Amino acid sequence: MTSLFDPVVFGKIELSNRLVMAPMTRNRARPCGGATESMAEYYAQRAGAGLIITEGTQPSQVGQGFLNTPGLHHPEQVRTWRSVTDAVHARGGTIVVQLMHSGRIGHPSLYDSAHRSVAPSPVAAAGECFTPDGPRDYPVPLELTASQIASTVEDFATAARNAVEAGFDGVQIHAGNGFLLHQFLAENTNRRTDAYGGSLANRIRFAVEVAEAVTAAVGSERTSVRVSPGNTYNDIAEGDTEALYAALVPALPELAFLEVCEIVSRPVTRAVRDLWRGGLVVNPHATPDSFPATAETAQQVLDEGLADAVSLGALFLANPDLPARVRAGGPFNTPDESTYYGGDHRGYTDYPVLNQGAGR
Repeated sequence: MTSLFDPVVFGKIELSNRLVMAPMTRNRARPCGGATESMAEYYAQRAGAGLIITEGTQPSQVGQGFLNTPGLHHPEQVRTWRSVTDAVHARGGTIVVQLMHSGRIGHPSLYDSAHRSVAPSPVAAAGECFTPDGPRDYPVPLELTASQIASTVEDFATAARNAVEAGFDGVQIHAGNGFLLHQFLAENTNRRTDAYGGSLANRIRFAVEVAEAVTAAVGSERTSVRVSPGNTYNDIAEGDTEALYAALVPALPELAFLEVCEIVSRPVTRAVRDLWRGGLVVNPHATPDSFPATAETAQQVLDEGLADAVSLGALFLANPDLPARVRAGGPFNTPDESTYYGGDHRGYTDYPVLNQGAGR
């Protein structure tokens, strides 16, 4: 029986155990998109994970959708991220960066660049964006032209090369949670009539091109992709989830691993497992009452052969020493949701480890 503490290798990414820290936006980067000393401390504290996947990191300025999120499109950003990767490696950890373009999610008032958001089609997201001036409706995004799509693909490849320069062990392309790649995949956000819209083959084209460009830039053995089948977050309606991922998954190039963020979509996760012959990581949420995922759930996923490793979010956020706590059977700190996004060290780097006590 496979254990959460068995090592595993995904391409050139070596995991000392199968507990993966899921990507989580924390909004504590510098306004310029650089990493901070507290970010280095935060990730280094969690170096006991078999693999750390960072928060979403924009591959271009226009890809930024939130306040104080990091980037990898400027030399200064590359330099500051190096302090993070060095800190994680000094503690024996492995870390990959998630590259995330927010697409239509964002608002010009959030950043100095005051840029207009972009998307496959000029369809505004329902809901409101929390800005310095209070809640504001998401604006109608600019529709990407064919040449802008090509430039965006290259932005991902350049950011991947920057990630390697910054010392990351690999990169992950975010193709879920209602952000740009997911917007191309979904029926309600992609109303194009050119080669990137309409049929399933056209709607998956952009995601496949990004994956191909990144694997060409840094190697398939250092590249992963994250998908979230059936996820309606950020006003997404895929329309034909099973058919969509039956088309997308086989079309992806060889990767170090594929990650499925499961949002009560276990049948689709099983279908992906059957379709994907490479390494598979699952962030498991089979039922509505399975949030957040637990260590017990993680082991069950391995026992079922559904995944080769399991990613956990809230547990890693609140428990820097999560693998040690899982081995000990707990106890586990409770995450403070009020400190998830932005702020100082509170709820970020001050969660206690076992010898400091638990039960925050």
